[in-house]
Amino acid sequence: MAGASLYGCLDMAGNAWEWCSDWSAEYAPGPVRNPTGPDEGAYRVYRGGSWGMAVHDARAASRSNNIPGYWDVYLGFRLARSLPRKAGRTLGDGS
Repeated sequence: MAGASLYGCLDMAGNAWEWCSDWSAEYAPGPVRNPTGPDEGAYRVYRGGSWGMAVHDARAASRSNNIPGYWDVYLGFRLARSLPRKAGRTLGDGS
């Protein structure tokens, strides 16, 4: 299906900026996989852009930060749940 993620989800980018559990800091130089930031800080990271922002911000790599108590109509969080894997199942196959 066009526009579907690896997991079969549609239209995930650009709905709302999403809070992350990471504290904000500059990235380390060079390639890093899933950087988590420092153990503490003053600002939390949010990602993904929103419907009220520029089109180029509606992507997972788009990132910003603010104080943990900050709120806005463009900012939210995503509930997620891990499911047990079934034998023979591959991600995104709909089974």
